[in-house]
Amino acid sequence: MALSHVGIVSVPVSDPDRAKAFYVEVLGFEVLADSETAEDRRWVQVGPPGAQTSLTLVTWFPSMPAGSLQGMVIETDDLEADIALITEAGVPVSPIQEQPWGRFVTLADPDGNGIIVQDSVGGP
Repeated sequence: MALSHVGIVSVPVSDPDRAKAFYVEVLGFEVLADSETAEDRRWVQVGPPGAQTSLTLVTWFPSMPAGSLQGMVIETDDLEADIALITEAGVPVSPIQEQPWGRFVTLADPDGNGIIVQDSVGGP
């Protein structure tokens, strides 16, 4: 097989503008695309600067209700600094949890999609 990486992950949201603001203003992602597509759908794509994988904020999958994505892991090189920025933006973050494979916190986007922010130092 010649598969090389995950390109895009669909994140189910109820309001693309609210979700885009969260991922850009709170998590520091970049807007990669924001355009109207066929059938009055909107393609909003965001991602961490320089990352291979990005997110598309979707509203059109009936089998994916807003908030149904859980366990998306985002790595960071400075867990404490990112926790401070996220909490300053008013987003609740769990206490730091430590496991043999690494340190992490959990939080949710405005729709309740579950996010894990994991320290990339010493991760799996």
